[in-house]
Amino acid sequence: MSIERKITKIGKSYGVTLPVDMLAEHGIEYGDMVEIKSDKEKITIRKNQKVSLPDGISSDFFEILEETSKTHDEALKQLVDK
Repeated sequence: MSIERKITKIGKSYGVTLPVDMLAEHGIEYGDMVEIKSDKEKITIRKNQKVSLPDGISSDFFEILEETSKTHDEALKQLVDK
């Protein structure tokens, strides 16, 4: 989904409004904390999923897990049925 929004002034900051249904698609609700990342080409907003990880588990564990799940989605779905 792609939308266009105007940057608005909120106090001494700028903001952008996002439709509730768009946020709901990603499990984001009013009051949730989000992580905002910025690089040269894009700004990414995602639900903050900070979890205390056990010793020995790297901080990018969930990112790797999510990427792997997406890559092997069909195989994982087939394993559930076995």
